[in-house]
Amino acid sequence: MKLVFATHNKNKLEEVKKIVPPHIELVSLTDIGCFDDIPETGATLEENAHIKADYVTKNYGLACFADDTGLLVDALNGAPGVYSARYAGTDKNSDDNMNKLLENLKSKNNRAAHFKTVIALNINNEKYEFSGIVEGEITQAKKGEKGFGYDPIFLPNGYNETFAELPLETKNAISHRGRAMRKLIDFLQ
Repeated sequence: MKLVFATHNKNKLEEVKKIVPPHIELVSLTDIGCFDDIPETGATLEENAHIKADYVTKNYGLACFADDTGLLVDALNGAPGVYSARYAGTDKNSDDNMNKLLENLKSKNNRAAHFKTVIALNINNEKYEFSGIVEGEITQAKKGEKGFGYDPIFLPNGYNETFAELPLETKNAISHRGRAMRKLIDFLQ
């Protein structure tokens, strides 16, 4: 089975490829010749995931899934949420996003947060949705060199290492994206 993952993010693609079984041929937007920056104009993670999947299905006629992920921080009323990638500006700079978040939490005692991933799947003229959540907290400083996005400042509950310090296999086993992907894979089986 060939399935498009509507992303240009190489880190995200590699992370997901480690989860997908061999009978699913995973291809990216680049692989299908789509170099468009699909606008994420939705007000929710769910809307953005569907916008991206629908764009590929409409313009390329291919089975596709797309995800949208947000980091939701309790003390900031769920921010950055749907704006996680653009929290510090439209250039989507991870260091700037983390620095802004750490600055906004400086005077806060409650550092509880969770990641949420929503996956929209378009296949056989039907639409489906899967989600995954991982609870944790925001650290005081960046730790670790692995991962991407907010991984260096997210400490999952029950662990002493941030997502950026954990081996990819461990991160995939407990992460929001890993949980949503396993639901998608179970559905496709």
